[in-house]
Amino acid sequence: MPEVRSIRLYYDLAYLWPIISPPEEYGSEARVFADIVHDELGPGRHRLLELGVGGGHNLFHLTAGFECTAVDLSPDMLALSQGLNPGVEHHVGDMRSIRLDRVFDAVLVHDAASYLLTEQDLQKTFATAAAHLLPGGVLMVAPDWVQETFPDGWVYDWDRKQGDIEVNIQEVMVDPDPADTQVESTYTYTIKKEGGTTVEVDTHITGLFPLNTWSGLMGQAGFSVEVRPLPPNEGGYGSWLFIGLLRETI
Repeated sequence: MPEVRSIRLYYDLAYLWPIISPPEEYGSEARVFADIVHDELGPGRHRLLELGVGGGHNLFHLTAGFECTAVDLSPDMLALSQGLNPGVEHHVGDMRSIRLDRVFDAVLVHDAASYLLTEQDLQKTFATAAAHLLPGGVLMVAPDWVQETFPDGWVYDWDRKQGDIEVNIQEVMVDPDPADTQVESTYTYTIKKEGGTTVEVDTHITGLFPLNTWSGLMGQAGFSVEVRPLPPNEGGYGSWLFIGLLRETI
C-alpha cells in the first residue's frame, strides 16, 4: 500500500471530501449492503465493521439499522466520520493488520479496497476480515475497478459546491505498466473560496486485479464467494461487489 500521507485528499485536503463526494450519494449502495446482510443473516440489528471507513458516508446510512464500528488509516478522515456518525466506535488502524479482539456479523470494505496494491495486501485484508467474523458472517468488498473493465486513459470532470466553497475536480487515470497491479490517478482540484482560487494536485496509486483474483483469494481466506454486479455510482466507479460467507472450520 502506498504511503497514505502522499494522498492529500485523506490528509491536508480532507475537508474537501464531504464536498466532492457528499454522504447523500451513498444511499443506494448502502441499501444494497444492508439488504445483503439481512438476506444472509436475517432481520435484526447486526454488528457491522467497516474497514477503510473514510469519511463515514456509507455508515451514515447504516447506523440506524446496525451496531457499527469503523476503522481507517487516516486520522483526518476518521475525524470526519466521527463528526458524521457520533455514536459509532472509531479506531485508527490498517485494514491489513488491525485486530480488535472481537467478532462481528458483517465486515464491509468499500472503495478503500482500491488502495490494496498487491495480492499479499488482499490476502492480509481478507485475513483481517475473517478474524473479525463469526462463522457464517458476511464480507462485502467493493473496489472501484477490476482489470476486465478498467478504462485506461479515462478522464472525468465534475463540479461541486457547498456553502461558499466551489470545487472543480478533474481525474486522469492511466495504467503506466500493464504488467503490474497498480494504476495511477491524478486529481486536480480547482478551489474557489473567500474570493480567491487555488489549484491543488493529488496523485493516488491504486490496485487493479482481475475478478478471479479477488474471488480466488477470498476463497483461500475461508470464504464462500459470490460476485455480483453493483450499480455503478457517478463516474462509473464500483461496478462489482464480492460477497463472502465465512465457512465454518472443522
